[in-house]
Amino acid sequence: MTNRYALLISATTLIFAACGGGNNKEKKMAELQKLKQEKVKYNSDIDQKIATLEKELDIKEEVRLKDVTVAAVRDTTFQHFIDVQGSVDARENVNVSSRAAGVITAIYVKEGQQVSQGQTLAQVDDQLLRASMAEVRTQLELANTLYDKQKNLWAQKIGSEIQYLNAKNQKESLEKRLATLQDQQSQSRIVAPISGTVDAVIAKVGDIASPGNPTFRVVNANNLKVTANIAETYAGLIKAGDEVAIAFPDINREIRSNVGFASRTIDPVSRTIKVEVPLRSDNMLRPNMIAHIRIVDYTAKNAIVIPVSVIQYTSGKPYVLVAQQDKGKMVAQRKTIEMGRTYNDKAEIRGGLQAGDQIITAGFQGLNDNDLIKL
Repeated sequence: MTNRYALLISATTLIFAACGGGNNKEKKMAELQKLKQEKVKYNSDIDQKIATLEKELDIKEEVRLKDVTVAAVRDTTFQHFIDVQGSVDARENVNVSSRAAGVITAIYVKEGQQVSQGQTLAQVDDQLLRASMAEVRTQLELANTLYDKQKNLWAQKIGSEIQYLNAKNQKESLEKRLATLQDQQSQSRIVAPISGTVDAVIAKVGDIASPGNPTFRVVNANNLKVTANIAETYAGLIKAGDEVAIAFPDINREIRSNVGFASRTIDPVSRTIKVEVPLRSDNMLRPNMIAHIRIVDYTAKNAIVIPVSVIQYTSGKPYVLVAQQDKGKMVAQRKTIEMGRTYNDKAEIRGGLQAGDQIITAGFQGLNDNDLIKL
């Protein structure tokens, strides 16, 4: 390598001789730039040659100062995230259907209306049931009268016990039959299974209602969650309680929460695990809204964090340039660093820098070790 540098300097001397000393300023300027590049590439000590050329070209020190911008390195907390996309879901999001088949005769609610659990939403035709109940009530009135009379007679030891028992049995049978009809009639009412908001009125008056066929959708917007499917690669890194940052791009909002549930089973088809994050009540949030989820899988406290953009490489090793005082002058100094994890445009630095270092964040392009700079 020493012979190489000697040849380089000898070649440079020949060039100067051919150019007639200081008569060809452009060629000397080009040679100056070449020497600086060779210095960086081979890390050779040719400062004296560079200084000679600069003197011949009458380059003043003030001209050679390069403008840079610096930022003080400070201890901070570095976090690495797992990024996934999920959606808002309601824990109570129910499609309501009728418990009995029949024609819908009335609808009592509209979309957007608040309803309470057990409130009637619609009525299914129950005319035959009401007719049957009226008939049973008439029979029950007679049965009650006969029972009361037989009971009084039996109390006076008049008549037979069989007559009394038959009257009692007839009365009780009709009461049970009426109760069954009343239960059937209650099933002809379509009721809200939860308290919430009527999100959709699917049925219309005159439609045929049947069990399992949705007629309304009721949502409790006060009990929301975000769900997402995460690749099995991260299955061992995520657990309930992990910190989460959730961004909702549609409403330009970000919140912090914690993982409420992380499935222990991997879906055999998608090779993912299901993760749920509970949400506080918020009128701006809606079921099926897109959510960008960032789950913290690594945290380093009191870490040195710098922009990825200021990191340069030589021979595969990362380094940065920092501003330091040298003999009363401000110079750029190269510092080899040890990198940790990176996330987006930030890098964790595990060695090579310390709090208080003035790292050069702008103007470092083309800047060499020990070059004079001005802030």
